[in-house]
Amino acid sequence: MRIPIPFRKRAPRVSVIRMSGAIAAGGRGQRLNDEGLAPLVERAFAKGKPAAVALVINSPGGSPVQSSLIAARVRRLAEEKDIKVYAFVEDIAASGGYWLACAADEIWVDPTSIVGSIGVIYAGFGFQDLIAKHGVVRRVHTAGKSKSMLDPFRAEKPEDIDKLKSWQGQMHEVFIDHVRQSRGERLAAPDGEDMFTGDIWVGQKSVDVGLADGVGHVVPKMKEIFGDKVRFQVFGPKRGLLSRFGAQMASDAFGLVEERSLYARYGL
Repeated sequence: MRIPIPFRKRAPRVSVIRMSGAIAAGGRGQRLNDEGLAPLVERAFAKGKPAAVALVINSPGGSPVQSSLIAARVRRLAEEKDIKVYAFVEDIAASGGYWLACAADEIWVDPTSIVGSIGVIYAGFGFQDLIAKHGVVRRVHTAGKSKSMLDPFRAEKPEDIDKLKSWQGQMHEVFIDHVRQSRGERLAAPDGEDMFTGDIWVGQKSVDVGLADGVGHVVPKMKEIFGDKVRFQVFGPKRGLLSRFGAQMASDAFGLVEERSLYARYGL
């Protein structure tokens, strides 16, 4: 039985939130979204008075909306509780993954971490020639001329592509504003244009251009800042019984393939 000692100063505690996986609404595969992370993030900031919150990020990106919601929740709680947030990138923080990293006051990377990809992407397939070859006719009836867009079973329309690029441009500007507000004068170029092309940087190079603050890992860096006696409390999603034994439901198969394709873009 532990007996509390009055006036004894307790060692500082750092709340560690693990954010690993593609970012998307819904629960297929290992997904990051605001609904699933909200309880973890709220507890990480609320339980006791942590000296800091550390985000351990390993994500190739995904949904812009979910990225924005998660990052906004982290910033709101950081400001309400007056707690500094540090992000530590493992394999990758690209696209929406970097959006999450920018919710932190400081970003630290491994020498081989992939960072950046500040852009917006749409990818799909066109099957119009395939179905025509097999004598299949696509029939679509709508009320509203814009109701059917980017149909993979029809040839692309120039006006649909123009609309898509307009939407992507708007999302890209929101992403750029988020990075500028987070990184500020730390960005190497005053306007940051070279960093907003969708390109990526590795390790120290991301530090050189101002997308990260240095090379470092969560435990040694937190000990350097808060002392060797710092304690860590990890907050991460609970794994189901089947996933603990390495099994996956068949219904998750498509989500896992989709997630792997996101990582594959960066050679992971």
